[in-house]
Amino acid sequence: MSTNAAWWLTLGVGLVVALVATTLLQVFLNKVRRVERGAEAIWNAATPVARNTATTWMLTQTSVRLDRLTEEALKHDALLSSVQAGAEGEA
Repeated sequence: MSTNAAWWLTLGVGLVVALVATTLLQVFLNKVRRVERGAEAIWNAATPVARNTATTWMLTQTSVRLDRLTEEALKHDALLSSVQAGAEGEA
C-alpha cells in the first residue's frame, strides 16, 4: 500500500469516526433535552401541590379552634334562647 493510499484510508476512517461521534452526541443531546422537558413538567406540576400543602400541619390547630368556636357559639345560642324565652313569658 502506498503512502498516499494509507493517508486517504486514515482520513476516510477519521471522517467515519467523526460522523459516528457527531451522530451519537446529537442522539445524547436529544435525550438530555427530553429529560429536561420531563423534569420541567414535573416541577411545574409539583410546585402548586407544594404550595397547597405547605400549611397542612395547621389543620390540627384549626380543628381545635373550631371546636372552641362551636362551644362559644352554643353558649351564645343558649343565652339568647333563655332571654327570648324570658321575654315571651313577660308578654
